[in-house]
Amino acid sequence: MKTFAEKHFGKLWMALVYLFLYLPLIFMVVFSFNSTRQDANFTGFSLRWYEALTTDTKLVEGFWLSLKVATVSGVLSAVLGTFCAFVLVRYRRFRGRTIFSGMVNAPLVMPEVVIGLSLLLLMVGAQNFFGWPQRGMLTIVFGHTLLGMAYAMVVVQSRLLEVNRSIEEAAMDLGARPHQVFFLITLPNIVQAILAAFLLSFTLSFDDVVVAEFLSGPGVSTLPQVIFSYARRGINPTIYAAATLLIGTVTLVIIGYSVWVARQTRQREREIAAAARAERVALGSA
Repeated sequence: MKTFAEKHFGKLWMALVYLFLYLPLIFMVVFSFNSTRQDANFTGFSLRWYEALTTDTKLVEGFWLSLKVATVSGVLSAVLGTFCAFVLVRYRRFRGRTIFSGMVNAPLVMPEVVIGLSLLLLMVGAQNFFGWPQRGMLTIVFGHTLLGMAYAMVVVQSRLLEVNRSIEEAAMDLGARPHQVFFLITLPNIVQAILAAFLLSFTLSFDDVVVAEFLSGPGVSTLPQVIFSYARRGINPTIYAAATLLIGTVTLVIIGYSVWVARQTRQREREIAAAARAERVALGSA
C-alpha cells in the first residue's frame, strides 16, 4: 500500500510551488495596509499609503499613461497579430513565408534589451532624418505593439488551426467573397482568441519596463518605470499600494474574461444540443 507521503506528494509539491510564486505577492498586499514604513513588522491596519497614492502626481500620471499605452498597443497587437496568424495559417505557400514567420516570431526569443536598444536607434534615426517621431507615448506604443504582436499571433494562430475549414469552403461555394467569409465565418469563431490576445498584450504592455525605458522621453514615464525608480531609492509603502491595485485590476479582468468565456461556451453547447434535437425531430417526422 502507498504511504501518506506517496499519495499526497503531488499535492504537496503543487502547494509548495504556488506558495513560492504567490507568497511574495501576499506579503506585499498585506504590508500595503501597514500603518508604518516598516517592512518586517506589521504594526497595524491603515489606509494611509492608499491616501498617499492619490496625491502622488508621478504615480497617478504614470498609471494613466500606462493605461493609455497598454490599451492602444493591445488593440494594435491583437489586430496585427490576427492578420499575421491568418496569413501563416491560411496561406501555406508564398514567397518569403519563412522570412516573414521568422520576423514575426523573433520578439518571442529576442531579449527585451536588444529590442529596446534597436528600436531606440531606429527612432533616433527617424527623428534626425524626418523630424518625427518624438520620444514619448507614441514611441512606447510602437515598441509595445512590436512585442505584443508576436504573442497575440501565437494565441490566434493556435485557434485558427482548430477552425473547421469546411465551413469556410461551404460559404465560398455558396457565393461568399473571401472578405465576407473572414468577417462572417472566421472572425466569430476566433473572437475569443482575439480577446485573449488583447488581454495578454495589454498585460505585457502595462508591465513592461525595459522597452519603455529605452523609448520614453523626458517627463514621460509609465507606472512600472515610476515604481522601479522609487524602489531604487529605498522602501516606499506607496509602491506596495500601487502594486496591490494593479494586481487587483488584473485579477478582476482575468475573472471577468473567464466568466465571459464560460458563458459563451455554455451558450454554444446549448445551441449545438438544440440543433441536434431539431435534426432528430426532423429525421423522425420524415
